[in-house]
Amino acid sequence: MRKPARKRTGQKTILAVDVGGTHVKVMTNKGHTRREFASGPHLSAKEMVKQVKALTQDWSYNYISVGYPGPVVHDRPLAEPYNLGHGWLGFDFAKAFGRPTKVVNDAVMQALGSYQGGRMLFLGLGTGLGSAMIVDGILEPMEIAHLPYRKGETYEDCVGAKGLERHGKKKWRRRVADVVKHFIAALEPDYVVLGGGNVDKLGRLPPKTRLGDNANAFKGGFRLWDTHAPKKRRKR
Repeated sequence: MRKPARKRTGQKTILAVDVGGTHVKVMTNKGHTRREFASGPHLSAKEMVKQVKALTQDWSYNYISVGYPGPVVHDRPLAEPYNLGHGWLGFDFAKAFGRPTKVVNDAVMQALGSYQGGRMLFLGLGTGLGSAMIVDGILEPMEIAHLPYRKGETYEDCVGAKGLERHGKKKWRRRVADVVKHFIAALEPDYVVLGGGNVDKLGRLPPKTRLGDNANAFKGGFRLWDTHAPKKRRKR
C-alpha cells in the first residue's frame, strides 16, 4: 500500500544574519543557536556570504534576512560601510546566497524585534547611532545620526562610540539623555527602545525608555518574513 503523502506545512526556516563592525552573527528561527565570526575593516560582502555559507553548512534554511550597518534600498546597500571592507554597494545578496533574501539596516532589524505596538522609536548606541521608528505597524527606516546637534557635532559624534571615548562615561550619559529628550519632543513616540553595544554603560535610563537586547536583531530578522509583522512604508 502506498504511504500517504506528507502535508507541506509551508513554514519558513529563516537564517538571520547580523552584520557588525567586529563580528557577523547568525541564527535560524528553528535551532536558535548563535554562531559568529570576526568581521573588521577588510570584510567584503562577497567574503561575508562565503563565510556565512561555510559557518552554516550543516544547517538547513530557505529564507535569509540580513541586517546591514548602513542605508539600504530595495534589499541592497546604498553606500559602502565605514567600518568594513569594500564591495557592499549594490551587492545582490539573494543571488549570492541563492535563496530569497531581505536586507535592511541593522537598526531596523533590531527595532522590528523590539516592537510591542504603538509608536516606538529605536536608537542603537553602538559604534555609531542607529535609528528607526515603527508607527502603528508601519516601519520607517531613519538616518538621523548625521544631523547637526551642537557645536559643530552631529548626534552620532556625541552619543556614538567616539563621543563616549572623547567625553567620558558621565558626560556621555548626559548627552544620551539630552538626545533622547530632543527626539521624544520632535517625534512624539509612545516609548523609546535603546539598543546597541553601549547600552550597558547607561546606568539610569531616561524617561519613557527601556533597554533593548542585541538578540532582538535575530527576532527582527525572523519577523521580516512574517506576514503579520510591521510593514515598511512604501516609497512614493
